[in-house]
Amino acid sequence: MLFVPTPAFVGSIGLICGIGMWEWTRMSGMRSRPWRAVAVAIGVGAMLALYFTSSITLWWAFIILGCIAWIAMIFWLKNFSFAASPTREHTALKLAAGMLAILPAFAGLMRIHQTQAIPHTWALYAMFMVWSADSIAYFAGSRWGRTKLAPNISPGKTREGLYGALIGSAVFAAIGGWLLDVRGVTLVLLVLVALISVAFSVVGDLFESLIKRHAGVKDSGNLFPGHGGVCDRLDGVFAALPFFALGKALLGL
Repeated sequence: MLFVPTPAFVGSIGLICGIGMWEWTRMSGMRSRPWRAVAVAIGVGAMLALYFTSSITLWWAFIILGCIAWIAMIFWLKNFSFAASPTREHTALKLAAGMLAILPAFAGLMRIHQTQAIPHTWALYAMFMVWSADSIAYFAGSRWGRTKLAPNISPGKTREGLYGALIGSAVFAAIGGWLLDVRGVTLVLLVLVALISVAFSVVGDLFESLIKRHAGVKDSGNLFPGHGGVCDRLDGVFAALPFFALGKALLGL
């Protein structure tokens, strides 16, 4: 991430996103492997077209669409049974939701990576921000967790864990931003962008858990033995990246 040129980074991240799409087709309820392959091929084609296009407007359209989609998914989370039955319409809706989760995240990360010369510290900052918040949430929830955040969707998550993640990510964002030479009001706003991004990473985590519960599966895949698949590892990252990319650009960073 830090020292490879963007074209090489696109290849590796594109492969990971493609695997994530394959996992999502199964969770969406698609049974036919050939049709799942077609859906993934369309998604990968969209990533390639997006990368090779010269239209910056199209990049930002994807990123902003992703932000809007994740805001809409909050309302989906409030209605646990929405689209739960295994109908074709619900499968198509969940498949569309998966594409709106993965493609804007790809666009956001590529924009962050492209707009900085080696070393690509902002790309690492964006990813580590979510990973650190996830770890802090786990430890805070284990130590102080009492109140369930979304018991019907993910019984292990607590509000105390969420508060810990937000506090920890704010500290990380401030220190990381300072090391990246961000100062003054811009640093304060960067912390705010980080908090918004981390909050939506929790939405991404919960939404993937909801889709898994609808599908009756424990993990999205088995790529990482004992830890699930790509979507299990990157669900929060998928949700956070569009917001962080947009916020970073608005701050002129």
